[in-house]
Amino acid sequence: MPLPRADSEAPPAYDTDHIGPNNDSYRNSSSNGTFVNDNDGAGFGQRRVSKATLLRNPLAGMTREEILADVDAFVESKGLTEHREDFRKGALVAQVNNTPGGFEKIEMLTEEDKAILRKEETSRWHQPFALYFLCTLCAGSAIVQGMDQTTVNGAQEFYFEEFEIRNVWMQGLTNGAPYLCSALIGCWTSPILNKYTGRRGTIFISCAISTVTGFWMACTTSLGNFLAARFMLGFAVGAKSSTTPVYSAESTPKNIRGALTMMWQMWTAFGIALGFIVCVAFQKVTIIGGPNSPWRWMMASTSIPPLVVMLQVYFCPESPRWYMERGRFDKALQSVKKLRFSPVQATRDMYYAYKLLEIERGEREGRNLLKEFFTVRRNRRAAQSAWFCMFMQQFCGVNVIAYYSTSIFTDANYSLSEALLVSMGGGIINFLFAIPAIYTIDTFGRRNLLLVTFPLMAACLFFTGGVFQLPDDPRDPKIATITLGLYLFMAVYSPGLGPVPFTYSAEAFPLHIRDIGMASSTAITWGFNFIISLTWPALRVAFSNTGAFGWYGAWNIFGWIFCYFLLPETKNLTLEELDNVFGVSNREHASYYWRKLPWYLEKYILRKDVAPFPPLYEFAANDGNYPHEKPDTSHIEGYNAVGGTQDKEIFPGPR
Repeated sequence: MPLPRADSEAPPAYDTDHIGPNNDSYRNSSSNGTFVNDNDGAGFGQRRVSKATLLRNPLAGMTREEILADVDAFVESKGLTEHREDFRKGALVAQVNNTPGGFEKIEMLTEEDKAILRKEETSRWHQPFALYFLCTLCAGSAIVQGMDQTTVNGAQEFYFEEFEIRNVWMQGLTNGAPYLCSALIGCWTSPILNKYTGRRGTIFISCAISTVTGFWMACTTSLGNFLAARFMLGFAVGAKSSTTPVYSAESTPKNIRGALTMMWQMWTAFGIALGFIVCVAFQKVTIIGGPNSPWRWMMASTSIPPLVVMLQVYFCPESPRWYMERGRFDKALQSVKKLRFSPVQATRDMYYAYKLLEIERGEREGRNLLKEFFTVRRNRRAAQSAWFCMFMQQFCGVNVIAYYSTSIFTDANYSLSEALLVSMGGGIINFLFAIPAIYTIDTFGRRNLLLVTFPLMAACLFFTGGVFQLPDDPRDPKIATITLGLYLFMAVYSPGLGPVPFTYSAEAFPLHIRDIGMASSTAITWGFNFIISLTWPALRVAFSNTGAFGWYGAWNIFGWIFCYFLLPETKNLTLEELDNVFGVSNREHASYYWRKLPWYLEKYILRKDVAPFPPLYEFAANDGNYPHEKPDTSHIEGYNAVGGTQDKEIFPGPR
């Protein structure tokens, strides 16, 4: 593996390679590969737990007596003394939580406690009703997001006429106004809302804005008012998209967290399909306002799902991590108890999260985070990769179809009713093909999904654009072929660039700059979403449908090239391993994959029996502290990948 150079590209020499004696996580103990020598000052000769090991398990290296003493100090300082015994049990379970059946040897646990923990290991989807109710809230929030994006697809065919919007740039601005607001304001005000109102409060406020703006758009009688309502909707879009996945991740147990967090994309896809269905349902409703009034019913319909989510908010517990970050540990315990079956599970997860928060605070202390974001190679490379994924999620061309498919199909000689119906079919395909991504993203990998889908998306767009050159003859297959091309595009997009960008961005950044990283990544995606919405009408006029589809097809070719040479894989990697991966320079990464091209040719095209290609990075599967612990990962980029289960922190995510 290439080693970081001792130059300006290397990370600054903060004392964060270990947790020192002034930190609660410091331990005078030893284990193979888990500690580093303390040869400075008064601590000469002692050994300390490495930071990487603590990030995997903050209780690493602690003896039973040390854990119990730490728990006693914790409950005394946080006013939780009546729960002392539960926290003692939970802390001991947390230490061996990565070892299947490790709790069996803990004498303090009763048989009832062990039975619950066994059930958790064997039936991971056996969870309390409150947890699944919270998941339905997050799903509802995603549905709101999807509906807000696609009801405009059918509605624009009517409000362009009513407001006499003929200028192609004004058409684009009208459709893209929410995403301009999200990129410039919504994403950056979300941390403020989260700080003062919590996760639930932020979701409530964003859904309230969605409700108000939905009715506002439906009732407006002027273009200026309509534009103002569209712009205000962007506050909700930015806050919802950056808060809801975090709320889900912070509240769910780690054994199902990945799948439930991934469902944000799936339910957003369902909301997109629902938006298309609404357009079909209201296309001929003219009860109020005459022949152009269907768009008012379409826009008003987007106010109903957020009302349901707002009602749900009052019955869901707040994020336990959010409470702990604000020192409200009694509330955090009440919250996590509602989301777990037993006190042992609740105290295990809460205490584990508390220890991780201690480490995270130590990481942040005394550091100029904004400066580090741009000056440290590891952070720059993470930002480059996350921003690339977010950028390509827009410039692959998917939102051209999401926002303008009805007008594209009418250009292909569909009637308006037929165009709305066919657009609905595309939305349903988007939802159905998003479901497999729940499984493939952690088995096939993020990078591999993109490498497979980029060329397929390019081919679909080139194919669809080329079909527009066929003559307008009712007997030719032009209409059906265009539909086929766009349907195939949606089917390929959904398991690839659909779920990968948000997943990749959430895991790429180190803990201490994750807030900045996620805020900037979300702003990137909504900013380029606005550019797509703004420019497509003018692009279609200037380039024709053929040229416009070819333009986005070419961007997919660029995406494949960038992905192959410069995008690292992050599947099943720990925080320490991600530091190594993103510490490799662009030149080294691109050079490695350039040299590997002939190997791919011989192995997969010529089908030769070739020796394995030397790996770019190689990681050990175990840190040595718990020899019988299930490995976090055994990952070799470009050669061999044997995915274990990543030990992610409990209640992760930006604040």
